[in-house]
Amino acid sequence: IHLATENEQYLSELPEQAGYFKDTRIVEFIFLLSEKWHLDQSTRYQAVELLERFMIKQVEQMCGDRGNAKGRAQGQRSSWSSVRDQIANTFVLRLVSCVQLASKLSLHYSRVTSDTALKFLQSLKYSYTKQELLESELAVLNTLHFHINVSTPLVYVELLLEVLGYNGCLLPAKPLHQLCVQLLDFCYLTRETIYDTLLKIAIENSTPSKLQIAKFLTVKEDFMLLAVGVISAGVFILSPGHWEQVVEHLNCITGITPQSILEFSYAVVRRIVGSTTP
Repeated sequence: IHLATENEQYLSELPEQAGYFKDTRIVEFIFLLSEKWHLDQSTRYQAVELLERFMIKQVEQMCGDRGNAKGRAQGQRSSWSSVRDQIANTFVLRLVSCVQLASKLSLHYSRVTSDTALKFLQSLKYSYTKQELLESELAVLNTLHFHINVSTPLVYVELLLEVLGYNGCLLPAKPLHQLCVQLLDFCYLTRETIYDTLLKIAIENSTPSKLQIAKFLTVKEDFMLLAVGVISAGVFILSPGHWEQVVEHLNCITGITPQSILEFSYAVVRRIVGSTTP
């Protein structure tokens, strides 16, 4: 109930730029960096969501400041160019800071130290100091008002798997959990393709309008839907005989319709096999 409420609250306050900083290259960078530093599974999702929320807030603040200083159209154009340059110049530093903060939240033994982060940045030919690294972490914390410990889709997946087990679904728990994590990675890395397929299924049209795309944003950012879709796809792959029962259980637990769960599973599995066959 707490997770469902948190999810609904997040969706009700969704900024229109949500998802802009979940580009495949950014997500892949964070995932590979997390692997390099031997961080646990939850950390990489936390870092992606942290960077996304921070960057949107930072862009809003920077554009607001520039807009107040220069109201004319020409001034706004030049101010956006300046904002873009500032973002580009510090982006990798901010990304590393988000991974650092996520590693501290996870209470994992492989916490990322300043020395580790600096060594990595230096390997990319950046010449930041420890002080600048610390200031970058503080910039992320201050921009988000220290509200950084939010639930990731992995938390939703793991809790739903627990509830399914408690409700008597006889599923291979460990293999299913491992597969769900792989599928969640896959959904993050192929996000645009999966949700594009889902949107076209929902509107029964291959060319969605701008309004339909805008309205679909809440679907793309719905962590509960992502979690049930990942579990459903995982069960379909691993134990298809239990699939219909699991979909029914997920519907009862979350209130998400069997049709919506089916469509999400289809979009994921279709992307995995690379087939256009219904």
